[in-house]
Amino acid sequence: MSRLPFELLLALRYLRPKRSFVSVITLISVCGVMLGVAVLLIVISVMSGFDRDLRDRVFGFNAHARVVLRDRAMTDWPQWLERVGAHPMVRGAAPFVLGQVLVETQPAQGQPRVYAPVVRGCLPEYEARVSALPRNMVQGRFELGPRDLLVGTVFAETMGLRVGDRVSIYSWQELRRLKEAQEKNQPEAILPLDYTVRGVFDAGYYEFNANVVITRLEDAQELFDLADTDAVHGLMLTLRDPLQPQSAARALRHDLGPEVWVSTWMEDSPLMLAVVVEKNVMLYILFFIVLVAAFGITCTLITFVMMKTREIGILKALGATHQQVLRVFLGQSLIVSVAGVAAGVVLGLTAIHYRNQFLEWLRRLTGFELFPASIYGFDQLPALVLARDVIIICGGSLLICLLAAAFPARYASRLNPVEALRHE
Repeated sequence: MSRLPFELLLALRYLRPKRSFVSVITLISVCGVMLGVAVLLIVISVMSGFDRDLRDRVFGFNAHARVVLRDRAMTDWPQWLERVGAHPMVRGAAPFVLGQVLVETQPAQGQPRVYAPVVRGCLPEYEARVSALPRNMVQGRFELGPRDLLVGTVFAETMGLRVGDRVSIYSWQELRRLKEAQEKNQPEAILPLDYTVRGVFDAGYYEFNANVVITRLEDAQELFDLADTDAVHGLMLTLRDPLQPQSAARALRHDLGPEVWVSTWMEDSPLMLAVVVEKNVMLYILFFIVLVAAFGITCTLITFVMMKTREIGILKALGATHQQVLRVFLGQSLIVSVAGVAAGVVLGLTAIHYRNQFLEWLRRLTGFELFPASIYGFDQLPALVLARDVIIICGGSLLICLLAAAFPARYASRLNPVEALRHE
């Protein structure tokens, strides 16, 4: 005697493989749910991997937050540094000067190359508090003397620079003075400042390696006319909880006063926020794949109910209640859904594990790189399987499949046994 409930036992009996069209539809329904869950799991895991790797690389170069004064440069920055650094939500702080400049190379042969990167002035002894830059040097060392420069790997390759090369840097203040002199017909010679490349860093992210150069705080102050006042543009901060930047920003604004503006990585790095938003949007959109697969379960149950009308009538005539018949067909849908979801999880996890091997095989087969590092900034396709995402995907898929089976199951439970047997 089986210990299984009567409803589940009957549902299993109805799902027993037979050489009929209904068995084929049932198999198609399982495959539909499996593919839907697998695609959901793969896409969401890849988006989570992008989010994690992008956050690690951006946080390794950029700070979690910035503190600036609304209407002026920060002239008394050591006092602000001490005050901000003592805040309970701040782990480290460092001053910075940031702005765009014009860089011209000085090659021994050939034409000089010109580019307009962003220069960041920093204090080397404070930089380790807010970034991983001192640990990311690939050439030279993280040492900044007077008129020394650190450049990214992409910038160095694009401009043809090596350690020891010299470059000329024009600040926008110098170019503005040159323009004003020309407008007044008073020609003025503006001599650029010469810098020496002392090292090449790899921030792990293409945009930083291509568009940012590093110099001493004092040299950056000179470039932007801040040397006389010993001012900085603001402070870079690392937070104790970088995943909750808004609460830290609100607390800092409240404690530091209205003249202070605090921006977080969510405003300074919109790409990271876009990845988070896209992940949530993709989760909602891809659930429609599971919804389409659930309609297959609906069609299977409708066909099955039509074929089993006589048996349903006999069950009702023998005393089966509406709830028992309802549970029979809901149990049938649950078995199909669980089988599809379980197979989808296995397929998805397998595809995630072999994702980079599959991309490499496609690259050799087609000769086309589907995931170029120059565009995405990553050497391999990242992925991160989170238990929360798996629970949401599996639970949501089961719920959708059960809701899709509710209508035909309810119809079967409401059949009148007399009418069911009469039409047979």
